[in-house]
Formats: sequence, structure tokens, C-alpha cells
Amino acid sequence: MKKDFLYNEIAGNIADKIKTGVLRAGERLSSVRTLSREHGISINTAKRIFLELEAQSLVQSKPQSGYFVSPLNYLKLPLPETSQPLPVVKNMEPNDLIDSVYSNMARNDLTLLSIGVPSGNLLPLAKLKKEIVLATRALQEGGTAYEPLQGNLKLRRMIAVRSLAWEGHLKESDVVTTNGCMNALALCLMALTEPGDTLALESPCYPGILQLAVSMGLKVLEIATHPVTGIAIDALEKLLPEINVCLLVPNFNTPYGYCMPDAHKKEIVKLLAKHNIPLIEDDTYGDLHFGPERPKCCKSFDTEGNVLWCSSVSKTLAPGYRVGWVAPGKYKDRLLRLKLVHALSSTAVIHEATGNFLMTGRYDHHLRQLRKTLQENYQRYALAIALHFPPGTKISRPQGGLTLWVEFPKEINTAKLYNYALKKQISIAPGRMFTLQDQFQNCMRLCIGLPWTDELSFTLKQLGSLAKAFITSTP
Repeated sequence: MKKDFLYNEIAGNIADKIKTGVLRAGERLSSVRTLSREHGISINTAKRIFLELEAQSLVQSKPQSGYFVSPLNYLKLPLPETSQPLPVVKNMEPNDLIDSVYSNMARNDLTLLSIGVPSGNLLPLAKLKKEIVLATRALQEGGTAYEPLQGNLKLRRMIAVRSLAWEGHLKESDVVTTNGCMNALALCLMALTEPGDTLALESPCYPGILQLAVSMGLKVLEIATHPVTGIAIDALEKLLPEINVCLLVPNFNTPYGYCMPDAHKKEIVKLLAKHNIPLIEDDTYGDLHFGPERPKCCKSFDTEGNVLWCSSVSKTLAPGYRVGWVAPGKYKDRLLRLKLVHALSSTAVIHEATGNFLMTGRYDHHLRQLRKTLQENYQRYALAIALHFPPGTKISRPQGGLTLWVEFPKEINTAKLYNYALKKQISIAPGRMFTLQDQFQNCMRLCIGLPWTDELSFTLKQLGSLAKAFITSTP
């Protein structure tokens, strides 16, 4: 307890000096060893302090040079507003907009700021190819046979082992593999709902989840959400009598990128269990934390099997492999029956290769580099936005994940901006995609999973100029 207090005190003191201007932008900070010696703390604790300050975007590291005060603190870009969706079901899908944006997914002539996946340049493609070959050799009949219904044993075992990092304490028998996380979410919704039931979601929310819910005949109830702490628990509690199922993305939700505090996760799990409302947890982004430790999940606090924890490697390793899973708690038998009907088996070779990649430690090595790149990209995007976007622009402060949420002044319509940007070979995701209500018209989501280049820097500058043109042309 004493060590934690000292750690928080030192980190807090440095953060306060940065925020108050005592330490200025670009100023070099003490080295890890100096900080350790000055405060009588271990080297590891000193490293943790710098990692924590990095996660808050207050400092940035430079290879072989040390840590420096980040310029982002002085740009003081404000946070987006807490969302205020209507407390009623209004299923108005922006289908034409969503279809247009996702039709660009395979276009090589565009800068795809609209699609929330890491670029292939950031993925260990050569190593994955080797794992595919090895899996083909290792599996019976070269991987052409069906897997067991519950899924590849090696993959399930590694998922269970990795759950210890967030205090999930899963066993391999708790896990059912799926064809990506969206397949896991679909199976959960099919197991728990009937047409006409009401599903509670964060607002804004990933478009794929919205479309899935509407396609199943569900009523969607969007809940007010804060860009740093997540869903407003008091707003959720007031609407509980109307809700049949709740689906949340507590860790690095897209598009906001927030990480719900552990206390909130625990409170929500307890609240929903008390009212016998199942919680589907989408933890696709949980491994992409900018801070030093992997955050806990709602599943960490589940003692009754009421949380159905879903995840995948689609946002971290291989989007096209479609490797996902679910730990469905007390609903496992229902999930297995549905998987039998709708999938029967996952792709044996791909799931074996992924399980082996997780087992060898290559995945953790890859994640460390990917997280570092994403955090640096966030800082660079924020700087470019502050320099080139219209005055009054607000941005989220993601604590992990792949996306950044931008809120423009009201006169900028991002659906129109999308069309103008497309003519410049730039694709964005307009905010209206992330809701079924008439909101977020002046917002957009940007993917930070692209390699940072001079061309990308220029693209963001172009995008800012296009946005400014809306203001100058408004009477």
C-alpha cells in the first residue's frame, strides 16, 4: 500500500508540474535511473511512472534520448461533450452512409482514416505465414477436418491463460471459439433475445453492432456516455425496466477510446445481475492499452455467470483471419447449440496457427510494439488537429485502441465533409454512422492504426483545410 501511495504521489507531482507549466513543452525529464535514485524507488517503479505519464499524453519518449514533456498538454484541445441521446428507441439507420464508407474498405487509392483496423504494415505478416504452414503440418488431415464444436483446444487454452492478466481466471472449458468477434456478439444476441426485445448500448456505438441489432428486430436504447469514463450509470439505471440485454465495450470503446474505471465496471455488473439482465461485453480492444497494465474487464467482477465476454484478434493481429471467442458464463449450452446450427466449426488451420502464435510469446512482443506505435500516432494526430483543424475542434483522449473521435463546431456536417474528402482520396467515418438517432452530425472517427508518414501528416492538414472551408462558407 505504501509503495502504491509513493508511486501515485510521484506521478501526480510530475503531472501537476506539467499541467501548471512548471515543466514546459519539449523539456527533458530526469532519466529513469535518476528518478529511481532521487525518490528511493526501484527502476521498475520509475519506469511505471513514466509509462503512466505517457498514457496521459503528458510525456513522450524518444529512443536513446529519454522522456520529454509532450507539446500536446499545451494545445489544450477540449474533450467532446457527453453524449445526450433521447431516452427512447429510435431505429433510424444511416444505411446509405455506412454502405458508402465500408465500400471503400479495399481501395488502395484512398487514405483509409475510416476503417478501424491496424494497417498490414504494423502486423507480423511473415511470422503469421509461417504459423499457417506449421499448423497445416501439425493438424490431423492437414487441417481439413472439422474442429470440436467448442473450438481449437490450444487457442482456448491460451485465451484462458491470458485471462489471468485481467483477473478473469477462465478455464479452457469456459471458452467457445467463433469466426471473429462480430460472430460471437451475434451468437450472444441470438441466445438472449427475441425480436422486439430492447438492447441497451453506449452512444456513440460501433456501426456494426447497431446494424446487427436492427437486423435481428431488436429495439436499440442508446445511453448517455462520457468520453473518459464511459456509459452514465445513473442514466442506465433509470432505464433498466425497459431493458432486456445490455451490450458494452468498456475497454477502449470505439469511437471514444475511453477505459471505464474498474469501480464503474464492478457497479454495472452488480446492477445488471441484480435485475437479471445479461451483459454482453465486447473486449476486442482490451490488449491495446497505452498504459503499463492490461485493464480488467466486466467479466473480472462476474460471480454469477451473467457476463458474456467476447473478444478476438481482429484488431490486434489479423483482421481477415476472423478468429474470435466468447466466454458465455451460464449461457454456454445455448451458445454451443447456436454455433452448431450457424457455424458447426471454425477454420481449423487459422485457429491452430493463432493459438500457437499466442503460446510462443510472439503475440506479446508484437503487442508491445503495436501499442507504442498507436500511442505515438494518437499524439501526432492530436498535434496535427490542433495545428490545422478549425478553432473550437474537440477530440477524445483515448487510453488505448485504434480510434480518435473528433467533434467540430456545429456548422460542419461531416457527412458532407466525407464527400469532399473522398475527392481528395481521403476516407473518414462521419459521426452519424455511430448512432440510430439524429446526433453527431458534426463529429467523425479517425483510425490511428496507419503508419505515420509525411503523406499522412499532409492528409490530416488537407482534412483540416476542408473542414475550415465549411466555416468560411457559412453565412
